[in-house]
Amino acid sequence: MTSPHLLQAIVPLIADMARELPGAERYRRLLEALRFLLPCDAAALLQLEGGALLPLAVDGLSQDTLGRRFRVDEHPRFAALLAADGPLRFPADSPLPDPYDGLVDGVAGDLPVHDCVGCVIRLDDRPWGLLTLDALTVGRFSQTDLQALQSFSSLAAATVSVAERVAQLESRVRHESLRAESYRLAAAPRARSLIGRSPAMRQLQKDIELVSASDLSVLIQGETGVGKELVAEALHASSPRASRPMISLNCAALPETLVESELFGHVRGAFTGAIGERAGKFELANGGTLFLDEVGELPLTVQAKLLRVLQSGQLQRLGSDREHHVDVRLIAASNRNLAEEVKAGRLRADFYHRLSVYPLLVPPLRERGRDVLLLSGFFLEQNRSRLGLGGLRLDPGAQAALLAYDWPGNVRELEHLLGRSVLKALGRQPQRPRILSLLTDDLDLHPAGIGAIGMQQLAPVPDAPPAAALQPGQTLREAMAAVERQLVGAALERHGLNRAAAARALGMDRGNLARLAKRLGLITAETLRTDKS
Repeated sequence: MTSPHLLQAIVPLIADMARELPGAERYRRLLEALRFLLPCDAAALLQLEGGALLPLAVDGLSQDTLGRRFRVDEHPRFAALLAADGPLRFPADSPLPDPYDGLVDGVAGDLPVHDCVGCVIRLDDRPWGLLTLDALTVGRFSQTDLQALQSFSSLAAATVSVAERVAQLESRVRHESLRAESYRLAAAPRARSLIGRSPAMRQLQKDIELVSASDLSVLIQGETGVGKELVAEALHASSPRASRPMISLNCAALPETLVESELFGHVRGAFTGAIGERAGKFELANGGTLFLDEVGELPLTVQAKLLRVLQSGQLQRLGSDREHHVDVRLIAASNRNLAEEVKAGRLRADFYHRLSVYPLLVPPLRERGRDVLLLSGFFLEQNRSRLGLGGLRLDPGAQAALLAYDWPGNVRELEHLLGRSVLKALGRQPQRPRILSLLTDDLDLHPAGIGAIGMQQLAPVPDAPPAAALQPGQTLREAMAAVERQLVGAALERHGLNRAAAARALGMDRGNLARLAKRLGLITAETLRTDKS
């Protein structure tokens, strides 16, 4: 590679260092310059976090690559690059599997990569990440190319350093009072990441960053399956309370008689079965964060007692007169419109306003555009690792189908659908392949708007006979059970297996409904244990 080519590649990048650019744009321009310097079919910039490599930018690779997390111990090429002192080349006959096989964009079929080079990027003498280039042509890269890549890697390290410094400065402007805390958080284990680059997700991430520095109560709202718990984890992990525990409680999974005990604790003899003292979730979360999922399911009587704790920090264990003081930051979540619940009288207005000091709305997957492909890449990489496959990809038709679908079950539906699809795709192979491609038929997508996912645990509801007539040989008890089965089954189906909502519609207690549905054979014991979020 001649010096003029190298200069043409690096001069624009050097000029960019003095410009205000988002990190993603800096990385895009970096890969664009790299492919100009070393023409190839694909390039990627990956950051090392813990034991995994996270793609920050790709050029020439499938978009779902950005959602993947490549565990270094499962990819020997990446491990070799991170351990090397300089660039490495992996020729076509290398015995080490290439992580990008089948991921090169615009290539029909599962054509493997034939030539690959890569180089570690070091910051402060520590490996920060990797630059990789891949070609479908045998012998594309030469020794001269390796030398050019070595020179380019220094500029890449400078670009990464500038991007990180800019991000740090922006963070300091927003959170000057938490400067010392930011260093501790940088070394702390990260929460499960929120994957997404759509405008809606970028806004959500900005809101999380803004409110996490405070102790304000946060109400997270969104449809079932959008990832409200992940948002709660991100809020806690970015807060000054990150070193303290985050305690979670699913309010919809508890019988009404046990809610107070779970929240506030109890003393011996407080109720039948209370054989000793027990601290509640508030005390366990002292100094940290309490996450109440499906908070709208709390009974009105409990809402009043919970409001007192939120206002004063004082609580009493069930059956005790002794006061306990707690310092807890509350995060709540619900898939229901709590303002409407207040109007309907099922939620106290003062409790709602205490919860929703800072409301966050998690966007549904159908409004997140190409985030579907990023999330798909993340879930596919999990399945590839779990099943021991060399590669797992989506063909163009499958990508288009995922983008066109309406996702009534949101991210959870996508995760489960891909898990099933991988097994179906494996089942149609006569021999176990090294690279597996998911086709449109493997996805088994239903027309948009049909909420089939999540209803599969509901047993079929047989047609009931007319209430005024008995079938031949049928007793009155059997006829009444048939009518009950039809009405209860219809209510559960109408409310998406939400037992609390179905119970309200039928005018009965949630626990009684669950026991009745189990007795009628409508739901299983396993379904009863399933927490719906």
